[in-house]
Amino acid sequence: MFIIGLGTAVPLKRYSQRESWAALQNSPSFPGLKPRSRAILKKVLCGENGIESRHLALDPLAEVFNPTPDTLQERFAREAPALAAAAARRALSDAGCVAAEIDAVLISTCTGYLCPGLTSYVSEELGLRPDVFALDLVGQGCGAALPNLRNGAALIAAGSARRVLSVCVEVCSAAFFLDDDAGVLISACLFADGAGAAVLSDEPLPGRRRVEWTFTDSRLVTAERDTLRFTHQNGMLRNRLLPQVPQVAGAVAGKLFTDSLRATGVRRDQVAGWILHTGGRDVILSLRDHLELSDADVRHSAAILRDYGNMSSPTVYFVLERALRDAVPDGPWWMSAFGAGFSCHGAFLDVRQP
Repeated sequence: MFIIGLGTAVPLKRYSQRESWAALQNSPSFPGLKPRSRAILKKVLCGENGIESRHLALDPLAEVFNPTPDTLQERFAREAPALAAAAARRALSDAGCVAAEIDAVLISTCTGYLCPGLTSYVSEELGLRPDVFALDLVGQGCGAALPNLRNGAALIAAGSARRVLSVCVEVCSAAFFLDDDAGVLISACLFADGAGAAVLSDEPLPGRRRVEWTFTDSRLVTAERDTLRFTHQNGMLRNRLLPQVPQVAGAVAGKLFTDSLRATGVRRDQVAGWILHTGGRDVILSLRDHLELSDADVRHSAAILRDYGNMSSPTVYFVLERALRDAVPDGPWWMSAFGAGFSCHGAFLDVRQP
């Protein structure tokens, strides 16, 4: 399977972390928070947490302060199909592909629910064929892109599709609210909205740098399920985010990578590129330690975190797009993402000039 086109999309409104802190201080909700909660918000938004700005489907930013289950669901229903379709159009354009050539569309999300799913709305918006195979994937959190791509690779390998549209979209602001739970507060300071898409094919594009999906594996650590997950309270999604997330992510990602090297025979010194989910500053530091990486190795993940925040599942599409535009050498590239479950996924991409 080959990735022949990539596209990304974010809401138009971009907010700096300092703007978010100023809005918080002027909100009616802020005085009701405990002093510890206000200190957490100030530390994360004004400190060195690796994020400078985020794109959010909030206009004005004050929309975040008075959420109800209905307003959050309306935000997801309005923004998720539009973001997913925008990213998909850019991926199709990048691949030089028209909608009629798509045999299957796979869309992952965890920040909202629609029935029929997002594939119905996006297929209509893009003008995909009525016989397109449409599959909605939910509940995989930040790591969803790799299972999505793995499903696309399976469809192509089985001869069920020649070209597959893979999309991840998250409206994290549809799960934002404020209370005195540290995980809820930190989530509101780190997460952002966005969509990423890839066109997958059974053959590479002539004359283009080829990106071939050659190996994939996953690990599911159910004992750590409560470390990172969504729960529900008062009709709203509540992000459960425990302090040990960076250590768990780094340890599981490191073990998966070591096992994958052994399974494929790829040597550690042969890996030329690193496409890693950002998570947050502490997550990147933990990945650096467990994967024995340098600042240069994680520069694309760090840059996406700085400019966009943690967009959850679409993030690795942004990182891959940035790396392909940079002078990253040809060879095996390691892509990895992790999230709710606790789950971790990895894949080797063989990247080379035509």
